[in-house]
Amino acid sequence: MTEIKSHEFDGILQRPLKDNRLYLVYGPDRGLVSERAGQIAAKSGVALDDPFSLIKLDGSDLQQSPGRLLDEVNTIGLFGGEKLVWIRASGTEKALVDSFTALAQHPPGGSYVIIEAGDLKKGAGVRKIGETARSVVSVACYSDDARALNSLIDQELGQEGLRIAPAARERLNEALGGDRIASRNEIRKLALYCRGLAMIEEEHVSEIVGDASAISVDDAIDAVLKGDVDGLQHAIRKITASKTAIFLVLQACLRQFQLLDLMRAEMDDKRQQPAQVVATLGRHIHFRRKPLVEAALKTWTLPAIRRELGRLQTAIFQSRARQSLEDSIAMQTLLAITLQSARR
Repeated sequence: MTEIKSHEFDGILQRPLKDNRLYLVYGPDRGLVSERAGQIAAKSGVALDDPFSLIKLDGSDLQQSPGRLLDEVNTIGLFGGEKLVWIRASGTEKALVDSFTALAQHPPGGSYVIIEAGDLKKGAGVRKIGETARSVVSVACYSDDARALNSLIDQELGQEGLRIAPAARERLNEALGGDRIASRNEIRKLALYCRGLAMIEEEHVSEIVGDASAISVDDAIDAVLKGDVDGLQHAIRKITASKTAIFLVLQACLRQFQLLDLMRAEMDDKRQQPAQVVATLGRHIHFRRKPLVEAALKTWTLPAIRRELGRLQTAIFQSRARQSLEDSIAMQTLLAITLQSARR
């Protein structure tokens, strides 16, 4: 195992990557996950504009074809040279875990593999492999603390030769931190807005900087369960601004309704109350979300839950088959389920 702490990450970019072929980048800050995965990909030396050298996959690709990852890693490119297989997934898919286990035991010699995953619990999915296999470099990406945010602010504003007043810096810090890419974009927007000024003041921050302090797929799922259309649209805007793939919201919603299906079936079978079922089957749910799940169990019947599961599965398939329409398909599906929640 080679586990890289946040403050150590820049160090691995200063040396060649050839000694390590397998990289796992994961964590709750999806923007930082995406940014660091991209930095590793750029450092690999593989031509990222060559479709024969760079292969991009997601979790659904591996679910449909479990051997796809191993096939891509072991296939020699049409014109030779090294390859990069870049996977974006939740990190818990069985097909991915099985393939990554095999790769960790026998690392590839002519290919790099980067897995860009979400917030993985300790011991879950590919994180467990990353923590035990010496051949895997694991990079955990957590939300920026005050030190990291100030460094990011100084870096971006310094490139434009801008200075920022203490009160403005404090106000800017309050608006940042939920997602690295969203935070960086907000600072760049501020720099563009204030170009040519001697000093950035607090009012400039208030006028132009949006709230990038807390971007979470859970916010969107909670809005769906509550029937909160405005809340869903707000969460999706923040997720989109953070460059997070919207199919991750569909996948998270599917997992949520699969859990509701299991819980509701248990309720009906054993004639239990929602709180009892959540206490036994929902131990991993954050305590702040448990009342929301209990409320959903009271209003959603088993046939209705299974109808929405079918809707979500169809939407995920369609979004993979027609990626140009992915955002529209996801938004229409999530809105439809949110409206169903509101009616209930």
